[in-house]
Amino acid sequence: MRTTLIAGLLALTQFATPTAATADNVVVELFTSQGCSSCPPADELLGEVAERPGVIALSLHVDYWDYLGWKDQFANPAFTTRQRGYARMAGSTMIYTPQMVIGGTDHIVGTKAMKLADMLRLHAAKEATVALQLRREGDVLGIEAAPQDGARVPPRMLLQLVRYSPKENVAIERGENAGRTITYHNVVTDWILIGEWNGAAPLQKQVTAEGDNPAVVIVQDGESGPILAAARVE
Repeated sequence: MRTTLIAGLLALTQFATPTAATADNVVVELFTSQGCSSCPPADELLGEVAERPGVIALSLHVDYWDYLGWKDQFANPAFTTRQRGYARMAGSTMIYTPQMVIGGTDHIVGTKAMKLADMLRLHAAKEATVALQLRREGDVLGIEAAPQDGARVPPRMLLQLVRYSPKENVAIERGENAGRTITYHNVVTDWILIGEWNGAAPLQKQVTAEGDNPAVVIVQDGESGPILAAARVE
């Protein structure tokens, strides 16, 4: 497994940093759980990908493994609901861990480093439809968004604020990973709907972002559609 991860990470270094004409950031969502024995390699891969420029990597812990004897303290039923939404959009009834969703559209097994590298290249090359800028002053986050010149945008876009903890080390005492200490990266703690936007006029908005953790704003086509823009401030 380690050899596969290294090969995939070498491939990641070969895709170009996005220019101003392409999407600024590719969002990678990893659906994972402390109770899943197949997840640690994916958790490790996410940590490596999180260091890449032009990538916003997020770890969303689901709750459907908790019955195996270990409750994941990061699990949130809302993340399970989000994963189910992606499955429905893809015409599937199945959800699983570890799963990565890239850009809100492409689904892969979370340990497939080479496939992830391919998806990152593909999404980095896409033309941006929404220009998004953030600024942070203390606990206030300023958001500016506008359709790119000539771009057609969906009539119902969701603005979402995501907060995450950059690193968490967890000693797992029971369940499938009993006896292991696992490092989790970019663990999502809050996923908040800021509001809706139809793109008819440029958007300017201020929201509260308390605390020291990074803040990410995501513009998405509905609840489970393509991610049109994403930006982060530390």
